[in-house]
Amino acid sequence: MQQLDIFADSRDRVLVNALADAVAQRDIGAAQAAAADLAHEFADDRHLGPAAVLIEAMQDQASAADAPLPGLAAALSARETIEQRQRPAAHSLLGAVAAAAWLAQSWRALAQRARALPFEPSTAQGHAAALWLQSGDWAQAAQAAQGIESWRRKPQPLAWMAQATWRQAGPDAAWPLLAELAWLAPPRVPLLLPLLPDTRMHKLARAFEDVFDELSDDGGHWAWWPAWLLVEQPLLGAPLEQALTDSEAAPPRAFRMVQSLLRLERQGRHADIVSHRKQLQALHAGLFAAYMRTR
Repeated sequence: MQQLDIFADSRDRVLVNALADAVAQRDIGAAQAAAADLAHEFADDRHLGPAAVLIEAMQDQASAADAPLPGLAAALSARETIEQRQRPAAHSLLGAVAAAAWLAQSWRALAQRARALPFEPSTAQGHAAALWLQSGDWAQAAQAAQGIESWRRKPQPLAWMAQATWRQAGPDAAWPLLAELAWLAPPRVPLLLPLLPDTRMHKLARAFEDVFDELSDDGGHWAWWPAWLLVEQPLLGAPLEQALTDSEAAPPRAFRMVQSLLRLERQGRHADIVSHRKQLQALHAGLFAAYMRTR
């Protein structure tokens, strides 16, 4: 005879599954009924608390609909609610995969309500671009970031655009923006890289850190990353060539110097190569040493 698995089909598990399914489908009525059934038979079930949080969130979102948020403070408060209350509740009731899909809807609803809010550096995480990134809507995030005046000269919008572009259009389209971010706000680069799902890029970042992390305590050494990338990965020359820089600071100058050296090497102009190598060495001895190791 086949032995029954009493745990697989236990009454409380059936009720919890029904509750989780209703919440995952964002069916408020069905979720309320399922929660009532579970509470009636198993009043101390651990899933009731998380379910109450998520049902309340669904009700709030339904009542607010697309009503614009009154300000960035409200956006930040709503963001904190998702992160501190909804996220742990969703993971507890739904599991990681279903929770991610459920939370994306919350982020999407919040981003819609924040779409008219201005960009303020001190409250940047309440801007629609940041919220669209949380929902995984890369095109919407890029559009919101592009709507910020002079976004390419502001660290946070530039970082948002780099992340959205990487996800939406791929690494080649995003490398120029990463290079510009390294020159504009070097410490932001190591904060952004873990958000980009690219093991090859992560390996390059670790190799760079192995050589350059002793140069500064504040992350400023990341300004030299674009030039180092040209040295270590010449095939990145084509996408990185699209990076915009008119700065005369040493890191972008070194980047342009390496670009020139690579061209001169292809042309076989040895006298000019010697001259440019001396200039690169004067700009940054460590970068020059990395360059010479590959020659």
